[in-house]
Amino acid sequence: MNKIRIALAVAALTFTTATASLAQAPLKIGYTSVEYVLSQMPESKQIESQLKDYSTQLKNQLDTKYAEYQSKGEAFQKGAATMPDPVRADKQKELQNLQQSIQEFQQSAETSLQQKQQTLLKPALDKLQQTIDAVATENGFTYVLNSDGASPVLLHGPKEGDISDLVLKKMGITPGAAAATKVTTPAAPAASAVPAATTKTKTKTKK
Repeated sequence: MNKIRIALAVAALTFTTATASLAQAPLKIGYTSVEYVLSQMPESKQIESQLKDYSTQLKNQLDTKYAEYQSKGEAFQKGAATMPDPVRADKQKELQNLQQSIQEFQQSAETSLQQKQQTLLKPALDKLQQTIDAVATENGFTYVLNSDGASPVLLHGPKEGDISDLVLKKMGITPGAAAATKVTTPAAPAASAVPAATTKTKTKTKK
């Protein structure tokens, strides 16, 4: 399973401003790992479970489509030589349509899975954003940066600037009390390779 692209989903959390005025107070910068905080939230396990269930439903549908294609493809191979030309052409067209349907379903399933992930994550991300805002205000942080991602906003910072545990405590969660649960997205459903040659079977026409 592929790791969720947190950097995209939490773009709004990357850079948040506290209410303190720059003119009235010295600049104070904090940082947090959004991925770490999310993994500690109870919502993570539920999101992970729902994504797996959703992915399983999509895969089952894809497997059904592929089984139909495979069955009809084998029947065509066995009987193509004795079929009248119009019947053979019709069967070939049917197999081509099934093949296209499988490919389109795979693409649609991938998009649907990503949208489902975003929908499930939104409430947790909104809750996290509100908590970060509150912690930043209460502790006088002017800015809070996100330290996650392949190209994190934060490259270095003092330990005291890490507000991750403060955010968790603000939500009533004891930091590190439970094993971290990384929210992951199942790989997009994929059927076995669809043999294109099946729809192009050549048979000798009786003269």
